[in-house]
Amino acid sequence: ADAVLAGMSQQFAAAYAPIGRPSIAPEKLLRALLLQALYTIRSERQLMERIDFDLLFRWFVGLGIDDAVWDASTFAKNRDRFLEMDAAAELLAGVVNHPEVRRQMSRDHFSVDGTLIDAWASMKSFKPKGNPGGDGPDGGRNAERDFRGEKRSNETHASTTDPDARLYKKADGQPSRLCFVGTALMENRNGLVVDGRLTRASGVSECLSAVDLADAYIPKGGTLAGDKGFDTADFVAELRDRRITPHVAQNAYDTGKAKRRSNIDGRTTRHAGYAASQKCRKRIEEIFGWLKTVACWRKSRFRGLDRTAHGFHLALAAYNLARMPRLLVAEAG
Repeated sequence: ADAVLAGMSQQFAAAYAPIGRPSIAPEKLLRALLLQALYTIRSERQLMERIDFDLLFRWFVGLGIDDAVWDASTFAKNRDRFLEMDAAAELLAGVVNHPEVRRQMSRDHFSVDGTLIDAWASMKSFKPKGNPGGDGPDGGRNAERDFRGEKRSNETHASTTDPDARLYKKADGQPSRLCFVGTALMENRNGLVVDGRLTRASGVSECLSAVDLADAYIPKGGTLAGDKGFDTADFVAELRDRRITPHVAQNAYDTGKAKRRSNIDGRTTRHAGYAASQKCRKRIEEIFGWLKTVACWRKSRFRGLDRTAHGFHLALAAYNLARMPRLLVAEAG
């Protein structure tokens, strides 16, 4: 963290005016946000209370024993400055490109998957686009609503709390909810995060994000593993056009009434590397499990796509930092 934040000093200098009242140092602010993800702290207000009495937190952030702790509202306003410079994505890239981290990562073999991040919006806020007013004769934001028999879709309705959120469900039999899609790219050697994308929820969000990540990080001749949701003709063709081998799980079935053939054939599955990729790709669920339990990212704490993406990238960077001590000890042993 010290080396990565030191490398971002020029970007911080450009984002902060040289005149005016002194603000919270950006390095200290990012350190505090990392602690929030690492120690399962749900809000900035609780984070400020923890920094006030915890000497470990004060040491890591860079505050002395007698230094005053920041106000939670001031801390949140200063955090929003990082949206313009995309500081969380830069922090994640700095962690990934650090020599000690890079040494632990595969250069050719990767896995990708996506997960739903609930939006900070209630289903009551999902109202018709042409009539976003009151819910009944009494009006009011907490008026009673009866959704039975009402048809709602993203084409006709939108959330008044978070317009970027979309109504979506990942599989049949699951309830639809307002959410975003977070997609992560993992290298297969030690299961570290390479990068991530947070997008509006749709049926093609994961595949489009996976292609974007493949263009940025996977060289020709590399492999990309994924679950059955990536077994589509378009996605497999996109990877093969880039000379990337699609190690995607086969989604083939024959129920008697319906039959489907996989887009992955024996040219790919006959190699031993395919089986190895299928075994490694399941570790990406550990990343999402850590994000949703330890880092409190089952549901976004922010409104809007940009703020949610900022928090998602910061949590991915915290995951890599949490994994590195154990990997370095194993390497030394």
